[in-house]
Amino acid sequence: MALPLAGLTILDLTHVLAGPYCSMTLADMGATVIKVERPGIGDDTRAFPPFKDGKSAYFAAINHGKKSIALDLKADEDRAVFEALLARSDVVLENYRPGVMERMGYGWEDLHAQFPALIYGAVSGFGHTGPDSKRPAYDMVVQARGGVMSITGEKDRDPVRVGASIGDIVAGMFLAQGILAALYDRETTGKGRKVDVAMLDSQLAILEHAVAITSVTGKAPAPSGARHPSITPFETFHASDGLFVIAAGNDKLFEKLCIALNLPLVGDERFATNPARCENARLLKRLIEAVTIDNTRAFWIAKLTAAGIPTGPIQTVDQVMKDQQILARNMVVDVLDKNGRAAYKAAGNPIKLSDAPDPTTRGPAPELDGNRGEILRWLGEE
Repeated sequence: MALPLAGLTILDLTHVLAGPYCSMTLADMGATVIKVERPGIGDDTRAFPPFKDGKSAYFAAINHGKKSIALDLKADEDRAVFEALLARSDVVLENYRPGVMERMGYGWEDLHAQFPALIYGAVSGFGHTGPDSKRPAYDMVVQARGGVMSITGEKDRDPVRVGASIGDIVAGMFLAQGILAALYDRETTGKGRKVDVAMLDSQLAILEHAVAITSVTGKAPAPSGARHPSITPFETFHASDGLFVIAAGNDKLFEKLCIALNLPLVGDERFATNPARCENARLLKRLIEAVTIDNTRAFWIAKLTAAGIPTGPIQTVDQVMKDQQILARNMVVDVLDKNGRAAYKAAGNPIKLSDAPDPTTRGPAPELDGNRGEILRWLGEE
């Protein structure tokens, strides 16, 4: 069976992470992605360490399986190639600051008039409307301004950035969702739409409990470490050899936890309901840890798992990449080099579709301008 987006062509002007993450997602579902890069320089991430044989593993992890052509969109000859590509593409993606594409003559209004079925996907720091739309942004800027940093870290300590680049990645995910919605809409209307995704908007969109707490109480939540502010017990706990997590998210699971730990707390009014447990979270943590500290993480994870209680280890990335459940789901794949040899590891596709292939390898990351001849031949087939 073919992948669901097979036959679709994505013309991708994006660089670094948010846009390339979107196009990677679409490529993993079968789309052909033609990456348009700056001549002589290419995507900034080509210069991001770590390197293997002089090539960026970071670039390969996000751009595997794509094609590359280098075009100077200020040069007439390259503009002619770009416009020929637009005519044969289903989607164009860009992550310039608002106004840049318009100055080049390739803004949404211009392209929609010339190519009415073309879908236009844009991801930027602050979106294409609003007073700050033209300001520059990076992941950390939107994590900070969007509220994520304010609730990340330990209580009474300085806020910290989330370890993964969620400012970029979440925006890339929302852009992919918008592109899919626009593709579905085009089946009925025959017309393309503009999809405008802001990194800042995307940060607010993932603050589900923080928005709810603030809107009801009028008080913004502060960092709470590993503890969930609205569910208890739902955090890290000490065993004799380190930390592990327990997530007993409802009354029934809490009752099971008390039985498994031999804690006589069932029926105790201080812990009888989730709101009560949240009010007494610090006391409950001490009572649980008075038991868990007497044995190892592996012991407690095995015991609680057998009792049906959500629990798990805090794994380092190298441990995650060897996790049998991760491997069984084909979530660590090999990125091949141009000679077909495994060169890098990358995350697999988390979207598992029935009757669709889920290969254990990905095609090589493109050399800068490495597919020019192939792309020009394809254009000449018209």
